[in-house]
Amino acid sequence: MKQVPVEKAVGMILCQDITKIVPGEFKGRAFKKGHVIQKEDVDELLKLGKEHIYVWEPRAGEIHEDEAAVRLAGAMAGENVEYGEPKEGKSTLSSRIKGLYEVNSALLRKINSIDMVSVASLPGNFAVEKGRKLAGARVIPLVIEEEKIQKVENLCRDKGPTFRVIPYKRLKAAVITTGNEVFKGRIEDGFGPVILKKLEYFEADYMGQTLCPDDMEEIKRAILRAREKGADLIILTGGMSVDPDDLTPGAIKSTGATVVTYGAPVQPGNMFMMAYLESAAVLGVPGCAMYYSTTILDVVLPRIFAGKVLKKQDFIDMGEGSLCSSCQSCRYPNCYFCR
Repeated sequence: MKQVPVEKAVGMILCQDITKIVPGEFKGRAFKKGHVIQKEDVDELLKLGKEHIYVWEPRAGEIHEDEAAVRLAGAMAGENVEYGEPKEGKSTLSSRIKGLYEVNSALLRKINSIDMVSVASLPGNFAVEKGRKLAGARVIPLVIEEEKIQKVENLCRDKGPTFRVIPYKRLKAAVITTGNEVFKGRIEDGFGPVILKKLEYFEADYMGQTLCPDDMEEIKRAILRAREKGADLIILTGGMSVDPDDLTPGAIKSTGATVVTYGAPVQPGNMFMMAYLESAAVLGVPGCAMYYSTTILDVVLPRIFAGKVLKKQDFIDMGEGSLCSSCQSCRYPNCYFCR
């Protein structure tokens, strides 16, 4: 750094905070360390008694934290991700749309392993609204070697963007509810309204609800009819426990669907089942989804509507962090559940 007259400091980088004091009224920062001196700042600095200030002396191969932050954000931002001008040395990335936030985790780890580069992010597979803050990019020092930022830019050029938001697809969804107690009218179905509300969030084309007795062939035929009518998503409720008369898992298997998982290391949601009948996702939803506001279903639906094809490993990976704390006021997805 070097000391220069204020009048000659325009365009230079301030290397210390400058405090303003108004007796009895105000004491605080007037200019932040790292501020680039503007022509209009000169009079104010003189009024603060600063005829000389200390500035960073530019060196070849170094860039200011603000430029570094913008370049980091620009390199990492992918589909439906935008970023703004830096504030306090940090550029914030946010979502342009409602959708599923996806992170290239391996790439993010490589970026954060570069000395003095710091990128904080929401976890991947996070359902976001338009305008949601996704990540913050910055460097630690006030100035940094440009080659470190170029390294990030080259990584993203080779490996693709670090962050993207996938828009939800308009899927056709059918609901099948099994159980003699509902089919014969002994009790009122409580599952249908719960599932419908979740589908409305994704603006699904709702194909209606079919009631089936405890008959494996009837349940099988209902699944196949829904698929024949063009369902992309078939959700079955009821009959998912281990009781001998709970026939839904067997009926799903009997359609010839490829089972991804029957059972998941998630609570609530242990008895969840997922299969694919051709390209249609078939879900066997346990009774917990009728009683808890957040279950495995809320983790899976955003991925399905984003067009992702789930595999067994996706459910295995949910195990750490999949024990819901049943908070008095549910904050999902702003929590650890299934992260």
